[in-house]
Parts: sequence; C-alpha cells; structure tokens
Amino acid sequence: METTDKKALMGGEFLVRETEASDIFVPEEYDEEQLMIIQSSKDFLNQEVYPNLDRIDALEEGLMPSLVEKAGELGLLGISVPEELGGFGKNFVTSMLASEATGAGHSFSVAVSAHSGIGTLPILYYGTEEQKAKYIPKLASGEYKGAYCLTEPGSGSDANSGKTKAKLTEDGKHYIINGQKMWITNGGFADVFTVFARIDDDKNLSAFIVDANSEGVSLNPEEKKMGIKGSSTRQVFFNDVKVPVENLLGERDGGFKIALNILNIGRIKLAAAVLGAAKQTLDNTVNYSNERNQFGRPISKYGAIKEKIGKSAIKTFACESATYRASQNIEDLIDQLVASGMSKEEASLKGIEEYAVECAIMKVHGSETLDYVVDEGVQIHGGMGFSAESKVERAYRDSRINRIFEGTNEINRMLAVEMMLRKAMKGKLDLMGPAQKVAGELMSIPDFGAAETDFFKIQHGYIKNFKKAVLMVAGSAAQKLMMELSKEQEVLLNIADMLIETYVAESTLLRVEKLVAQTGEEANALKIEMAKAYIWDAAEKINHAGKEALMAFADGDELKMMLMGIKRFTKIEPFNVKNSRRAVAESIIEANKYIF
Repeated sequence: METTDKKALMGGEFLVRETEASDIFVPEEYDEEQLMIIQSSKDFLNQEVYPNLDRIDALEEGLMPSLVEKAGELGLLGISVPEELGGFGKNFVTSMLASEATGAGHSFSVAVSAHSGIGTLPILYYGTEEQKAKYIPKLASGEYKGAYCLTEPGSGSDANSGKTKAKLTEDGKHYIINGQKMWITNGGFADVFTVFARIDDDKNLSAFIVDANSEGVSLNPEEKKMGIKGSSTRQVFFNDVKVPVENLLGERDGGFKIALNILNIGRIKLAAAVLGAAKQTLDNTVNYSNERNQFGRPISKYGAIKEKIGKSAIKTFACESATYRASQNIEDLIDQLVASGMSKEEASLKGIEEYAVECAIMKVHGSETLDYVVDEGVQIHGGMGFSAESKVERAYRDSRINRIFEGTNEINRMLAVEMMLRKAMKGKLDLMGPAQKVAGELMSIPDFGAAETDFFKIQHGYIKNFKKAVLMVAGSAAQKLMMELSKEQEVLLNIADMLIETYVAESTLLRVEKLVAQTGEEANALKIEMAKAYIWDAAEKINHAGKEALMAFADGDELKMMLMGIKRFTKIEPFNVKNSRRAVAESIIEANKYIF
C-alpha cells in the first residue's frame, strides 16, 4: 500500500477535528499481496485447524505447538518482523489484516496472536540488537514459542502491583527471580517468557527475557476454562531462577511502560481478530438459516431472522470500518516518524501509544460486536445452537474471554475517557475550547436554516452533533466533578459509550463516503443502508448514555437544559430502519455468506 505525506490525525482528535473520507484506509483497498495473506490464512485454518478443533480443545500433547510451527513456516508469525530478522517486514495495516485472517481460528487464533503479539513484540521493540538477533528469527519461524508473564494472583487490572521479585547477585552477573504468574497463554509449551518483576524496591516493574527451560521454572496443570479450551493456560512459578543480566529487557524500572504499550498493541490487534471470528460466525449462521426449514420454508425467509442477520452484519461492517481507520492513522504516524529519522521499532511504539484511546475504543467495540454476533448466532440455531455439535456453540464460548482479555472492557472504557482528559490537561488536545463552544450553543436559538438534501452532509451533521453531545457531557462532568470524576465510574462508562459510538459511526460513514466517491451510489447502495442504520442505533445509544450521565451529577434547570441539548444533538430524521436491515440481510442470505 502506498504511503502518503499527509499529517496524521492525532490520537483522540477525531472528537474535535473533521476527517476527510479520502484520508482513511478502507478494506476494499487491500492490495494483491494483502489478499494473498488473507487467502493463505484461510487455507491454513481450513486445512490444519478446523478439521482438528476437537483435538485442539482436548489439549492433545504437541498439537498446538506443531500448528504454531506450521504457521511459522508459512510466514504468518513474522508479518511485521523486519526481513533482516526473518520476517516479512510488512506495515501495520498488513499486520492487522493477518490478525483478522487468523482470528476465526478459535483457540489456535489465541495461541498465534499471543505468540506473535505479546510473545514477540516486547523483544522486537525493546530488545538490544543482541537480544533481537538471538530470539526474533526463531520466534518468527515458530522454532521458539513465546509467552508473556505479567498477571499474578493479586494483580490483574492493577498490573504494576505485581509481587514477583528480582535481585541482582553479588557478582552482578545474574538476576534471581522469585514469584508466581497466572493465566499465562502458551505457558505449557513456550520456550521464551517475557517476565515482569520488581528489582528490589523499585517503583515500577522491570522486564526480563527468561528461557522456559531455566532451572527453577515450573508449571501448574492446564487451567480448565469456559472457552478457548485448546489454548494452553498455565500458572508459572519462578523459584530462584537465574537470569543473565544481559536478559534485562529495556531499562530497569521500565517494565510497566513496556506492559502498557504492549497492551495497546494487543487491544487493537484483538479488534482485528474478533472481526475474523464475527465474519466466520455469520457465514455459519447464514448457512444454517438457509438449510433449516420450519413451517414449510427456510427460516432465513422470516423477518425475525433477517433482523438478527442484518444487525449482526451492520455491527461487523462498522467495527471493521473503525478498526482499519485507526490502523491507518497509526501507520501514517509511524511513516511520519520514520521519515523524521526515528527507528522503525521506536516509531511503531510511539505511533501505537499516540492512539491508545482508539485502541481501547476498538477493543471494547470489537469484543462486544463478536459477543452480539455469536449470541444471535446461537439464537438463530435454536436448540442446535446449544449443542456441542454445532460450530456456533464453540464460537459462543470462545468469544466470552475477549471482553476480559487485554484489560476488561470496563477498564478500557474508563481508560479511553481518562486518556482523552489527560491529553487535554497536558495541552495536547483542545477539548475545553470546543466544550465551552457547545455550552454556549445550548443557550442560543437553534439554526433552522434551509433543509439539507445531500445525504452525506446530512449524516455528517448527525456525527457533528454526536460530538457536541460528548463534549457537552464530558466537559460538564469534568467541570462539576473535577478530581472526583475518576471515582464516578458509572459516569465515565456512560461517556465512554458516547465516545465509542461516535467514533465508530463516523468511521462507518467515512468508509461509505469514500467508496461512493470511487464507484458510485448504486454500487454501494447496501453499504449506504448500513451506515444509515448504524448511525440510527448510535444516536439511540448516545442519547441514553448521555441522559444517564447527566442525571448522575446535574440537577435543576442546568439538568433540564442539558437534557434538551442531548435530545437536540441526537435527533435524527426518521426512516424505515427495518427495511435497511432487511436489505442487508437478504443480500447475505442470497449469497449464503457475509459479503461485505
């Protein structure tokens, strides 16, 4: 994909800055090489993973590591690893595409994403040249399998509170690590651990590269889980484990920063992975609805089924639009930083860190989109959906972890809002100016000028109003609650929902607008219907979340005025949203697969 010289939209700026449709990347623009990666990944799942799902879920000895090795032979583990270290050296958008393409692989996708993400990237991005030369080529090929040891029994969301200790030996040649880690994905077969431990009484954790066969490393039996049963999940114990000083990863006391940045990457990559799973589940669900006959005809002929398929498809399309919009923003900034002289590794970290808000937003939206799709998939399957013989039953169980992975959705919602406010306080993002402008607008008489007739101008008008709603509620909450806002988690969750829906609705509209500019309205008629339907639903959600937030901290005339503002900023002209969803569903039902 060609790079451009345009100034990248900064993280969180979507709320206060207009985006041109021509500036975003849309999945319809994949190049030939990217399409080959998609096909190779699908072929691998069809040939190696799907026929063996029961064996994988039974944790058959050696099966998962052998699949990871085969994926490595195909190059699927080293998409973003530089060529000189044994990878393909592809850009960030392509690495996201690879995550999506393997995301439909159930437990296999968890193992692969953990290996190529949190198992490999800490060393790639923070390692010394010697560390990278020693580990990265073997991780990229699958000869080594990677795992990431951060979570402890007493430290989940509060990762920096970990108790694992590291102490330098008297001769200064080794660190001695003692502690316990839990929920370690790939723990049962990993060769290389990235382990977080506190050196002496340091304020923050440090990170270490630990060979899994080191003396003093031991494992608990495999955890028995609700879903992703084929993913190896173990507790890992470190009892006086000697780690050479040259295996300190990054700087001493810098482990917490590594953990945060790697989590940002994991969040946006998860959004891509769940897209692959959602599309696969939609395919399976539509297949079943076309084959299952009731009252003399396929159940896909009934309106109630069409509504479920239509809504699922629209949510998936919207999630995809926003995921790749964010991915391109990250890519643009990485290119900009590399052009200024920064190394690719440092630029990648800075690029992803800049868009931490969008990474959190898409982690939440993606995981909840997949949960919706699999839930409705089970419902469409009826009793068969509750049977372990159905594909959708496994998809339903495997989906649930995604709202917990990479920081719970509640944590990510609050982080998204708090990170936006922190940027504003540091002067990196002007939120208060636009918020004050919106507050002044509440006192003015609405402009009832000539009615707009251009479709995209009308829809962009809705999005602008959504942004005003977010700014009004967030600005008022910050002004009224001040330092207490961080304790009002319910209010933060409400604001986050408004923020998420605004970002995804705008991303969906921009995608459709770009496609219409390229190939015309007729060719994109169904996508126009999807954008309309998503924006309609977003307006309802923003209205509801805004009212709940306002009623939590405002009262009297101020509350009445802002409730009127919410009503005004989420008003949308009525249209037959049922017909929009039905048209989308019927196209998918006719094709017998997700076609967007």
